[in-house]
Amino acid sequence: MKLPVLLALAASLAVAACQPQVSRPPCPPGKTCLAWGNNTEAGSLDPQKASMVDEFAIIGDLYTGLFTDGPDASPTPALAESWTTSPDGLTWTFRLRPSKWTDGRPVTAEDFVFAYRRILDPATASSYAYLLYLLENGEAVNEVRAGPETLGVRALDPLTLQLKLEHPAPYLPALLKHHSFFPVPAHALKAHGDAWTRPENFVGNGAFRLVDWKLGDHIRVVKNPEFFDAASVCVDQIDYFPTPDSVMAERRVARGELDLNTNFQSSRVQRLRETLPGHVRTYPALATSYIALNTAGVPAFRDIRVRRALSMGLDRDFITGKLMRAGQKPAYSFVPPATAGHGEGVGLRWAGMPFAARQAEAKRLLAEAGYGPGNPLSVEIKVGNSPDNLLLSQAVAADWTALGLKVSTVQNEGQIAFAAYRQKDFQVGMMSWYADFNDPLTFLGLFRSDTGQQNYSGYANPRYDALLDQADLEPDAGRRARLLAQAEQLLLDEEGILPVFQVVSRALVSPRVSGWTDNVENFHRARWVCVKPEARG
Repeated sequence: MKLPVLLALAASLAVAACQPQVSRPPCPPGKTCLAWGNNTEAGSLDPQKASMVDEFAIIGDLYTGLFTDGPDASPTPALAESWTTSPDGLTWTFRLRPSKWTDGRPVTAEDFVFAYRRILDPATASSYAYLLYLLENGEAVNEVRAGPETLGVRALDPLTLQLKLEHPAPYLPALLKHHSFFPVPAHALKAHGDAWTRPENFVGNGAFRLVDWKLGDHIRVVKNPEFFDAASVCVDQIDYFPTPDSVMAERRVARGELDLNTNFQSSRVQRLRETLPGHVRTYPALATSYIALNTAGVPAFRDIRVRRALSMGLDRDFITGKLMRAGQKPAYSFVPPATAGHGEGVGLRWAGMPFAARQAEAKRLLAEAGYGPGNPLSVEIKVGNSPDNLLLSQAVAADWTALGLKVSTVQNEGQIAFAAYRQKDFQVGMMSWYADFNDPLTFLGLFRSDTGQQNYSGYANPRYDALLDQADLEPDAGRRARLLAQAEQLLLDEEGILPVFQVVSRALVSPRVSGWTDNVENFHRARWVCVKPEARG
């Protein structure tokens, strides 16, 4: 049943061998340059329109907010010089450090006001607008039930920003380092519209500024002399390369054309430890790989018996132990156990059944739902074209074929696949969710009925929403954790999504690169990274 997977692996290696070689770009004399492999092509460098982890890797270097990721991804003050919180936890007042945009104009509290109103404007169509529902009237503004001036954000003076929240949020500093809370330059948007992030128009406030963007080739940034901490930034120039072919990327690392690549094919981990000693980084991630079933577009998926059968029929032990092989663990819950404030005892209630028994029960459920040899359920898996995704999709297809389904697979470039997921133009989608901040809410908030585009499966249950609402208003950390655990258990009991495995972050980092710190959130700001002298030029 697993033979097609092995054939796919051989095919992917053969294709990789035929790919053209790309040499390392020249480094200006006397400068420190970094060649960074970044998985996929960026679709947007607008912090309010981007939605992919690989976009954030670049955006987090081009802009900064009140907080940023420290070397270990912990919330580290950036533009927030100091702050106070009201006794009820609802009002946060930030004193901004003096800083400038790359065009020399000052960054002010009004830039935050403009940004937060813009991301909640339906015309912006931000998939992350729901994160700002935390602000007073955030949801009402996004739904045009209230004017933007009612939003809980105020510029008290040019360097004083006040946020008013709908409910207490002790995790706010962790949330504020997310790109959806970054300021944007109102003057640049007014001058250039959506073209403001093109190199010739670019205005940012991060450690680096954009100077070149060739689609399918590279994005180049250089050190920003206007950055408030420019003296501590080591690297002068970074070239970010899309590297969807991870086997070719590892060859480029081996040849010195890339200093690092933020992924590698999971099943090659042992080989890479032998061929690239000192380069391999693997570490647990706050991320879960899962399958979304489009309940809006496929009537069969509205039947819990079908959803449960498809989940029970996944051989997670084979997927993690034989395919992935880099330390991934089977997932029977959605929130990773290492997440701060994660409740105990949550999981799929049938997880303890032997796989053969699960398969038998899955077939019974499908038959009960009306699907069998005379009426097989046909499903299409739409998947991004990374090697790991292709391996996983074929393993899933083999497992479901064993249940009697007719399964086809469609491969798309990663950005195209996720655009289809957001538009609900798919039947079965395969994705991983990486925490935007270290709290269960970053996972569970996906499945609120009002989340929008990123609730790919279309799960909606008023009881689930109510539990999250109760958790938002609960000041006691222990009780809050239990409410969030109840919500997660409800999601799992209703087979709202199909968790597959707990993700392990993987990177190839040259020993010449310093400052790269393995961390569970897998965020790495380039301002903390340096390159040893022998790698320069």
